[in-house]
Amino acid sequence: MESSPSYRQASRARLRDILIGAARDLAVERGWENVRMADVARAAGVSRQTVYNEFDGRGGLAEALALREINQFAAEVRSRLFDHGGDVRAAGHAAILHTLQEAARNPLVHAILTGARGGADELLPYLTTRSGAVLATAGAVIEDWAGVHVPGLEPTTVTLAAESIVRLTVSHILLPLASPPESADALADVFVRLMR
Repeated sequence: MESSPSYRQASRARLRDILIGAARDLAVERGWENVRMADVARAAGVSRQTVYNEFDGRGGLAEALALREINQFAAEVRSRLFDHGGDVRAAGHAAILHTLQEAARNPLVHAILTGARGGADELLPYLTTRSGAVLATAGAVIEDWAGVHVPGLEPTTVTLAAESIVRLTVSHILLPLASPPESADALADVFVRLMR
């Protein structure tokens, strides 16, 4: 008897989640540059070929790991924004502060920022040169929130504000010049101006 597509899809999703979790743990422990597909396979209890079949190589695994982390950050940002309704400054401040504080204590972000900076499949580019996923995912969250709580704004204004504040927040993660609360205060003021 052949299993149903939904069961196969659920099994594959669980496998991907296990593999990504194993890769994350190893990246935190060793730094991404020292994580090999065989290590991920061993940690997950599967064959190396299974990992390759799922991700088409180390670059695909890096992308999946980065996207999972981005989506988790975005879900938390969404919660902070919506918790403050239409108060643009309070919502922006809460979301930015949470992002900066979480990035500072997140062991994977720490591993990314302190790891070697070379190679095509490294994780750092997902915050810098290949940051499209961060911009699109976080931008969509801000646009959704604004559509509900600040409905009078032009969509182009919201899109520009979202992209700008995400870029500024990421730059404060990469190169923090002040404490997260100080940076969040300054960036929340910028966010208010951008949302006019």
